[in-house]
Amino acid sequence: MTRSVYRHYDQSALDAQYNNRQKVPGFQGQIDRWATEGELARRTLAPRLDVRYGDGPADLLNVFPGAGPNPSPVLVFIHGGYWMALSKASTDYVALGLVPKGVAVVNIDYSLMPRVRMDELVRQARAAVAWTLANAASFGGDPQQVWVAGHSAGGHLSMAVAATDWATHLSVPRGLAPAGGFSFSGLHDLEPIRHCYLNDTLALSEAEARLNSPILMSAPAQGDWTLRVGGLEGPEYLRQASDLAAAWGSNGKRRISVEVVSDADHFSIVAPLSDPTSALVGELLESMRKVKSR
Repeated sequence: MTRSVYRHYDQSALDAQYNNRQKVPGFQGQIDRWATEGELARRTLAPRLDVRYGDGPADLLNVFPGAGPNPSPVLVFIHGGYWMALSKASTDYVALGLVPKGVAVVNIDYSLMPRVRMDELVRQARAAVAWTLANAASFGGDPQQVWVAGHSAGGHLSMAVAATDWATHLSVPRGLAPAGGFSFSGLHDLEPIRHCYLNDTLALSEAEARLNSPILMSAPAQGDWTLRVGGLEGPEYLRQASDLAAAWGSNGKRRISVEVVSDADHFSIVAPLSDPTSALVGELLESMRKVKSR
């Protein structure tokens, strides 16, 4: 009889829940397309590249000013890679879909594990968003309309940003905080990560997983936060979204919602962000407009 290592999963079953490359055989083609589209974005959209948001070697971001009249809403995007791989170069493609629609994109880098600990990645994500709130006007952005999004590990970091107490963040002008954000296939509960094959590299401790799990953080004081997950991703990814929504809840100032994209897998769920005519880009724009009009 096999032994359960997390909930009802034995080791093999839990590993399979989080092995996205195994679940999506054509994943490398999608990653290669993102790289090609990112090169196109950097070549055609006149970005400011490798802008510093802090003193560390990886504290860098790319700024793609929005097309059209200013001030524009701003989307801070955080790449995935299970905290141990990829870089902002792998997600510059999102600017192709959003910049033509008048949204500025700030695409951030962060250090990779295991060279640093998870605490440092969370600090970097918060510091990059703080920089954006303080400097949005310098590239035509609206500091009142800064949004945060991330994919996979970036979805985790985007929700750690959501849980930040911005009122006490000294580098942010008084009264500013993100208007909301989007977690795409995010990892909001790190306890199963600690028990699966990923921890052979990450080496998360129990205390580190608890400290950095958004489901155990204080809910954001306000904002519109959407947790999108692919219907093809499996039960654990669906649970990650539903458990965070249940833990945080909604109130008069805060909206937390889960959206399941039935035909999407872990990689296809964000692929439409490079297309300004896609339904996904339209839905993000509609979310931004709704919050601004309130």
